[in-house]
Amino acid sequence: MNVLTYVVIGAGYAGINAVKAIRKNFQGESSKKTHRLILIDKNPYHLRKVLLFKPAAGDEEITIPLKRLFPEGVELVQATVTKIESGERRLFYQDEAGIEFLMNYDILVLATGSIVLQPVRDQGGLALIDLDTAREIRETWRVNLQRAVKETNAEEQQRLMTIAVAGAGISGIETSAELAHFVRADALALGLNPSDVRIYLLNAHNRLFEEGPAKVGQKLERLLAENGVMTLHGSKALKEKEGILTLSSGETMPVGLCVWTLGLLPNPMLRRLGLPLTPKGYVIVDECYRVQGVQGVYCIGDCAQIVDPASGRVDGKTCKEATAQASRLGRILSADSEGHRAPRHKRHTEFFCFGLGPGQGMVWTHQWGLDIILTGKLGWRIRKLTWDSPSLLKES
Repeated sequence: MNVLTYVVIGAGYAGINAVKAIRKNFQGESSKKTHRLILIDKNPYHLRKVLLFKPAAGDEEITIPLKRLFPEGVELVQATVTKIESGERRLFYQDEAGIEFLMNYDILVLATGSIVLQPVRDQGGLALIDLDTAREIRETWRVNLQRAVKETNAEEQQRLMTIAVAGAGISGIETSAELAHFVRADALALGLNPSDVRIYLLNAHNRLFEEGPAKVGQKLERLLAENGVMTLHGSKALKEKEGILTLSSGETMPVGLCVWTLGLLPNPMLRRLGLPLTPKGYVIVDECYRVQGVQGVYCIGDCAQIVDPASGRVDGKTCKEATAQASRLGRILSADSEGHRAPRHKRHTEFFCFGLGPGQGMVWTHQWGLDIILTGKLGWRIRKLTWDSPSLLKES
């Protein structure tokens, strides 16, 4: 009996949803075939990366063991892929001890995701890039509050109670809102005046949420202000040194902490795998996620340059796009296996969600020629669903 080996590289949102979709489509394929499904990731867990602001503000756990997500039917390999030989349909990988292994495959799915852009070394502050830095951010502002309790100089106390979030994309918006809630709560518990806590969101552009209508960005800014976040437009942070943050305007700002949220870059490991890439490092694929000029290799998620064949627009890099791509990929793989016409990529509906602190959120979508905005607890419940569903969690 013919055994087909499917290998998925990466256990982020695109990767785990690709595994789910492939398993779902196995049952529709010919009974003459059996399948082997392997998931490779350097970690034994799925990191809910869009929630990195949670451990920076509180103590929420944002990892899920892969064995919990896939208790059976999927082989889990904790390793780093080092080389792909697509002509021979094989890859090389290293385990935690640095020992190299060889694996053959029939179908390979790249879902290696992205990394968070970091400031240059001398820019100071802390970049929200992983679990370790998230915890360091939390420890820093908590120590600052404890120091503020004992500080007798009013200006220094205010500096210790001031946080700047540099970068006003969705990550910056959600990080600033979450910090505003938890830092104020801790300040109150320590006997400090919570209204003295200042959280600044530094936006290099002229308004928030440039992907949508201006009124949506304005609504976001008002809601952030209500939750204790002051947005400064046209203010690009350049450098933080010894508690002084320098802005592109030439102005300076005393801060106890600068948190950088600067966006994403495709995983740099892609550059050593010998695949076709854009100048920015994204894998080039066709409308069915097949890697250009490479047999048996597909790519989805943050690391792929996916273009809508109807509009020519490049797909977004959020988990909602990744999950939709993964679902379609399952059908594409099944169609390619059976020699049928595969479905083409279709752009996701315009739909954006924002967490604005515990129990608060905002949703915007454009339907039937109308801008629909939902806020408050309903907005938060929808936002929570968009966090949980891509991680294969059921709504609680």
